[in-house]
Amino acid sequence: MQMRPNKFTIRVYGILQRGHEVLVAEEIHKGRRMNKFPGGGLEPGEGTAACVVREFLEETGLTVEVRQHFYTTDFFVASAFDPQVQVISIYYLVSSTQPFEPPRQLLEAHAQEDEIFRWIDPLAIDPVAYFTFPIDQHVGKLLQTWMEAQKA
Repeated sequence: MQMRPNKFTIRVYGILQRGHEVLVAEEIHKGRRMNKFPGGGLEPGEGTAACVVREFLEETGLTVEVRQHFYTTDFFVASAFDPQVQVISIYYLVSSTQPFEPPRQLLEAHAQEDEIFRWIDPLAIDPVAYFTFPIDQHVGKLLQTWMEAQKA
C-alpha cells in the first residue's frame, strides 16, 4: 500500500525569455544533480508573485517582474526529497530589463550545494530527458507548445 503524503510544499518558478531561449538552473542539492527552472519555496506570509521575484533576486541578482501566470500543478507529485510531502508548483512568465549573462562554469560533481544558470532553447531539447522533475518536464512541453504558437 502506497503511503499518502501528510504535508505539502508550494514552489514558485519563473520562466525568463531572451529571444528564443529561456533561463534554467543547473543545481546540486543534497548531493543530487538537477536541471530546473529558477525559483524556490514559498515562505509563510508571502504571495506567489512576490516569491518568484525574491527567488530570482536571491539566485541570480536579477530584478524581475511577473508578466503572467503560466501553469500551476494539476496532478499529484511527491517530493523527490521526502515522499511524505506533496509538491505544488506555480510557474510565471517573468521579464527583466537587466541583461543577464551567467558565468561560463561547470557544476562540480563533488559539490554538495552548487547552482549555475544557462540559457537554453526549449525547442532544441527533449524536456523529459533534460529536466529532472516531472512538473518541470511537463512545463517544458507546455513551453514548447506555447513558443511554437508564438512563432506562428
